[in-house]
Amino acid sequence: MTEIKKLPKRDEVPVALTWDLTTIFKDDAAAHAAMKQVENKISSVLKFKGKLQESSDSLLQVIQLELAIQNDLEHIYVYAELKNDQDTVNNKNQALMDQVASFVANVSAKLAWIDPEILAIPEEKLAKFQAEDAALRPYSHFLEVLQLRKNHVLSSKEEALLAGASSIFDSSSKIFGILDNSDLKFPFVKNAEGETVQLSQGMYATLLQSTDQEVRKQAFQQLYAVYEQFRNTFAATLSGEVKVHNFTAQIRGFKDARQAAMSQNAIPETVYTNLVSEVNSHLDLLHRYVSLRKKILNLKELHMYDLYTPITGKSPLSYSYSEAKKEAKQALQILGEDYVSHVQEAFDNRWIDVVENQGKRSGAYSSGVYGTNPFMLLNWQDDLENLFTLVHEMGHSMHSYYTTHNQPYQYGDYAIFVAEIASTTNENLLTQFLLDKYDDPQIKLYVLNHYLDGFKGTVYRQTQFAEFEQFIHEADANGEALTAEMMSDFYGKLNHRYYGDAVINDPQIKSEWTRIPHFYYNYYVYQYATGFAAASSLANGMTSQRSQAREKYLNYLKSGSSDFPLNVMKKAGVDMTKTDYLEDAFAMFEKRLNEFEALL
Repeated sequence: MTEIKKLPKRDEVPVALTWDLTTIFKDDAAAHAAMKQVENKISSVLKFKGKLQESSDSLLQVIQLELAIQNDLEHIYVYAELKNDQDTVNNKNQALMDQVASFVANVSAKLAWIDPEILAIPEEKLAKFQAEDAALRPYSHFLEVLQLRKNHVLSSKEEALLAGASSIFDSSSKIFGILDNSDLKFPFVKNAEGETVQLSQGMYATLLQSTDQEVRKQAFQQLYAVYEQFRNTFAATLSGEVKVHNFTAQIRGFKDARQAAMSQNAIPETVYTNLVSEVNSHLDLLHRYVSLRKKILNLKELHMYDLYTPITGKSPLSYSYSEAKKEAKQALQILGEDYVSHVQEAFDNRWIDVVENQGKRSGAYSSGVYGTNPFMLLNWQDDLENLFTLVHEMGHSMHSYYTTHNQPYQYGDYAIFVAEIASTTNENLLTQFLLDKYDDPQIKLYVLNHYLDGFKGTVYRQTQFAEFEQFIHEADANGEALTAEMMSDFYGKLNHRYYGDAVINDPQIKSEWTRIPHFYYNYYVYQYATGFAAASSLANGMTSQRSQAREKYLNYLKSGSSDFPLNVMKKAGVDMTKTDYLEDAFAMFEKRLNEFEALL
């Protein structure tokens, strides 16, 4: 009888392959103790309420106290979130996460008067405070960013109400997360070796790369059969999330949710519209690539589940986790010994939660908090894709490491807009490393295929997601009901426009929106595409040994939020207000598509 491979339970995972959360808190009791300490600190802040205009010292003390409390809250929240993500079916972890979310909302409500009161200080007086008190000067950009929000910050009472309701506003996202990671039960399917394996998010990605079309088809149909059972529930959760975005934007005086989201990082909306326009004007390259895939795979019909299997057949490269660590270090050597030494720290000191287990959050991410090491969640599979995932998330983690070790707390984080640039720069560096390392045409073909698929999945696919996201926000703002039928109809047509006539627009793909967690992130997805394009330019600068390219890149990693994101990127050498970086990215895609065809 064929052995059925099941995912291990959390307590069955070797400790060495789990992250060490004791660098945040020793245990749950320490996290609870930290919450009590935060409550004690709040009284120190409240005594300044109504007095911020009296002196620069009062303003300074409140800023410092608030930032200290925020750092404490981040430690508590990140600890609870990572504990929950490692095992979402653990009731104790769920209870801690819920308690912490409520606690953070309660504290935020108590501190909500601070921003309105600072913004009520006349600009002349605020400038005088900063001029006469040198201790305030390190917070000048912090105050500048706050001033940009002046027209969108409400009264103290209204801000307190919104802050107190934050955990309620997060309900749709939480419900989606629990459904997606815990409650959905996936069937057992056959892999290419005939083994019975349990379908999961991680296993699904692996099965779609199978060279056996029947394996891909089975995984695709079985996965969507599960999601389609709950598509009305997913429509309700996504609709609820969109309504929160639109409601928040409206009461803060923004014209729409997109403007509200992008204003947080001072990103002009032209960056978004330029992306959508450039991608749509280059859909011919995607159609060409999709048609090539159909021809080389020798398929009478190319389906959506055929878009992820390597065109060149089974991968000539595979990596155990141990082998992947060595390869990652070699690929990232171009960033210098200091960078690689910190990568080694991550491997040696359990910064990474490696393998998939029952109840573990799907996908991969990098997280952390100022004052601790970064943390990485993986769901490891022994393939090239997971090597790319490793270097991708390592890019995030090293970005966090360099930022927190070079910036004070108030600038010790970075905008989402620049976050994906660090991760995808690493991906681009790995691609070039592999192309340079191997002379074997089959390996080169496979790596080029991987790059083309990565570009397709990031620049094209994420922009497709962005168009869907814009559609549902506009529809809700116009009073249209976001039903499962309505969203599926639009998504199916959008998908067909992107991939063209060469691929069968399988009916299941209309439901893809049900399983995309990023639609709950409020205009996040477009930044994957802009980030990949910018990363292409930065990586090319380093691999072609452009003068000071590496130094400028490392300075970007160290900048945190000490300047506006667009300014940080300009210093690194990429002006993202223009379309040049997008055009360069499509030129690279076409160049490597030509190389791929020539090698074939």
